Amino acid sequence: MELALNVAYSDDSHRGDVSLIELWLRDRSPHTQSAYRRDVARFLAHVGKELAEVTLADLQAYADTITHLAQASRARMLSAVKSLLAFGHRAGLLPVDAGRPLKLPPVDSALAARVLSEAEVHQIIATEPTQRNRVLVRLLYGAGLRVSEVCRLTWCDLRARGGGGELTVDSGSAKTRVVSLTPATWHELLSLRNGLHLAPDDDGPLFRSQKGGHLHASSVWRIVRAAADRAGVDLPVSPHWLRHAHAAHALDRGAPLRMVQATLGHQSIASTGRYLRERLLDSSAHYLEV
Repeated sequence: MELALNVAYSDDSHRGDVSLIELWLRDRSPHTQSAYRRDVARFLAHVGKELAEVTLADLQAYADTITHLAQASRARMLSAVKSLLAFGHRAGLLPVDAGRPLKLPPVDSALAARVLSEAEVHQIIATEPTQRNRVLVRLLYGAGLRVSEVCRLTWCDLRARGGGGELTVDSGSAKTRVVSLTPATWHELLSLRNGLHLAPDDDGPLFRSQKGGHLHASSVWRIVRAAADRAGVDLPVSPHWLRHAHAAHALDRGAPLRMVQATLGHQSIASTGRYLRERLLDSSAHYLEV
């Protein structure tokens, strides 16, 4: 998908900037690509010039126009532009890295506040009365899946392995990863399939909508929110909270950081490392006998 740049460019300049942006976005997740395209398009519409002509003053002026937004949103939008300019300069496609001196607004991390306790997750799963929805919630947590990933799953993505099984997860952009499942989760998946009375060669959606196609992300959101309400979890729980919980709980129990990174499909170990930094209840003081 080509980025629409509302800028008074020559055709060559337009194509050059679009090519740079697409090169910068390459190998990022579809969700990240979509968000970054919007952020960059908004910036370029404001400055009205090609990337090679952008100055620090342009960035500072743009930052002043978005002060009404939440700090996290401002930081993300400016960070995207800074990343693009830095990439273009490293690649030799921009004469200077105009965004390097720009300081991002401080952001109070809310990640720790979005990590459910193990007891809360187990209660959410246990009190879900519908088998399909219970398996859905269990996979979001147990496999650390993104909403888009769980919606794309088909029965042919499952394979038995040892006493349990594994999922081949489509992360988008032709990327896949294999996630092992516990025997309990695997057997619940098999029980779900048996209960649906599917034909042996039925490799359709793992979670079907009422019309028979893949379940939509908005439906997954509603299912998770309803399950959390039913369990008495008085928080604005979303499907992504279960992915956060997977990472935090696995690290709490001693899972290697690289293993958690591979399971979640994080491109950078730094993304996974956030869960170590944000554990507010953790401290090396707990390891001392004083």
